[in-house]
Amino acid sequence: MVVLQNPGSSRPINGIDNSNEESDAIPDNTQSQIMQVMLNCGYNYCRVLNLSDLREPKSNVFFKKMVELDSKGIAHSIFDENRQDDFNQLWINNIAVIFGWGVNDLLKPLALKAMDACNVALPFGLQKLNCPWAFYHPLPPVYKKQLEWVEEISEQIRH
Repeated sequence: MVVLQNPGSSRPINGIDNSNEESDAIPDNTQSQIMQVMLNCGYNYCRVLNLSDLREPKSNVFFKKMVELDSKGIAHSIFDENRQDDFNQLWINNIAVIFGWGVNDLLKPLALKAMDACNVALPFGLQKLNCPWAFYHPLPPVYKKQLEWVEEISEQIRH
């Protein structure tokens, strides 16, 4: 299981853009990072859940949309309490879990909901120092850091 920020620029292979149905996706660069970790660790499948259903590759635009929906009381997260059935259909207990949604303070309410819903004692991820809800995103802007993220998560899972 992998929990990320949002679908970004990924698209469903079947062309049906419905956040209430599981679907295979055309991966974006973030998902390619996850796939590299899976290959490094001998896994051939993972399921990605996102903090938000909003598809927006630009974080600043995503945060504005998120704040707007939140202010209107619109549930855009599978981790919202009124979406428990959706979560239960897709979550798999007792397997490896990677958290990698990012460290922006605007994500904190969604991150806390996700952590509560997932109930994982020891998730894999790169946690921001002194910030228990913040896990660095798999695709940092610097390429060297991207390689380091993949290697660190792969090492965590292998050990």
